Amino acid sequence: MSRTLLSPAEVADGVRSLAEGWSVAGDTLVRSVEFDSFLTAVRFIGELAPVAERLDHHPDLRLSWRTVELSLSTHSAGGLTALDLRLAAELDAIVDRLS
Repeated sequence: MSRTLLSPAEVADGVRSLAEGWSVAGDTLVRSVEFDSFLTAVRFIGELAPVAERLDHHPDLRLSWRTVELSLSTHSAGGLTALDLRLAAELDAIVDRLS
């Protein structure tokens, strides 16, 4: 998966293909997901961990009760790449399964 920076148009197109709730803040893709319980939020983190390892791309996470805040950026590239969009799509699939 490419770690080449995406153009603003490519980022905008990519975000449109993701689940509702993703937005761009500077050079970061962000989403906040609220689950029905704390345990489901923790389960989500447990399920995303192997995906992040497989892609060798790790999101910044914040867990607060039943809400998980996700931040994705390819720090080595200095912004958003196709890898961020791929990880976001895979995280969307996990959210769908747990919701």
